[in-house]
Amino acid sequence: MTEAPGPLRAEGGFPVVGIIGGGQLARMSQQPAIALSLTLSILAESPTASAALVVPHAPVGDHTDLEAVRAFARDVDVVTFDHEHVPSEVISAVIADGVPVHPGPEALLHAQDKIVMRRRLTELGIPCPRWTAATTEAEVTAFGDEVGWPIIAKTPRGGYDGKGVRRISSAQEVADWVDVVGQEGPMREGVLLEEAVAFTRELAVMVARSPSGQAATWPTVETVQTNSICTEVLAPAPDLDDDLAATIAEAALTIAGELGVTGVMAVELFEVTDGETGASAYLVNELAMRPHNSGHWTIDGAVTSQFEQHLRAVLDLPLGDPSARQKWTVMANVLGGEHPDLYPTYRHLMARDPGLKIHLYGKGVRPGRKLGHVTVTGDGDLEALRERARHAADYLQGVIDE
Repeated sequence: MTEAPGPLRAEGGFPVVGIIGGGQLARMSQQPAIALSLTLSILAESPTASAALVVPHAPVGDHTDLEAVRAFARDVDVVTFDHEHVPSEVISAVIADGVPVHPGPEALLHAQDKIVMRRRLTELGIPCPRWTAATTEAEVTAFGDEVGWPIIAKTPRGGYDGKGVRRISSAQEVADWVDVVGQEGPMREGVLLEEAVAFTRELAVMVARSPSGQAATWPTVETVQTNSICTEVLAPAPDLDDDLAATIAEAALTIAGELGVTGVMAVELFEVTDGETGASAYLVNELAMRPHNSGHWTIDGAVTSQFEQHLRAVLDLPLGDPSARQKWTVMANVLGGEHPDLYPTYRHLMARDPGLKIHLYGKGVRPGRKLGHVTVTGDGDLEALRERARHAADYLQGVIDE
């Protein structure tokens, strides 16, 4: 970690929030921090990290470097995260130094380790896909024979955006993973196996919880995936049954409370059809204990964005109103294409569609990389809003040129 003076503090006793990780989630926290009269300090991966470009105090350091993290934390009032990869022992050391960390290591473990998460949700009675942790190829075969092939295999730690996930039809297809079970690494406790769920669509709900136990949820959204990457979010999820929406919100609040989450958490779900009743139901797929891609729509579409709410929650401030501002909000992710210069296309879209909101993350263009997102809101036709968002994302990516 490079030596640097601590963050400047505003007069009036307002706190400094430290965020470990300099990605786009930390970057998008800067604007609500200004509105809340807060100061951010970012432990960034590099001087040109996404958040380091907009947050004045952004010392460079590695999230696994215990002394770098401890030195960073000494200058802030609370520590939170841009990602979930900070080791538990590092977090525990910061807490031992007297600096609050939210979410804490016990809660965060459920987002870091999918086997721990599955085990705890099952204990809580939260519906999940059928699953097991396999340590041998024979156990993989037995599970596939029980639930029906193909099945989904996941690395318990470290996977995201489709990485660390395989759809397999035989144990041989994860033989390399099974070979390293028990060794230090993402498969040390086994390979997570899940049934391949026949789902109607994918949903997500964001929940926020403060240390004092106040909690709030945003409307459940539909997420659209392309090649295992979220490319579109529809808020709220169209035609979602009111009773199911209420049940999902209740489940999210239960998970946050039982796991002791502080801050914002995303609960990613499958909407399924109950085989006995034919009614719509849900299964929890993943948890993320931080602001999340499925909640980016809240910046322009909700009274209180997920980023403002996360800052409020980790400081135990009263939570804001999560209500939607308009009937519909559509968010489309901007992925990297072949054109490195985004500014001309950005200017064109601002002129073409003044109601469009464009959020770029200051990242270099790389094919498939999440570079930003666009948002449109309105009370009219949902498909027209989707077309506007898709056009803008495709134009920025270079898929279309008009």
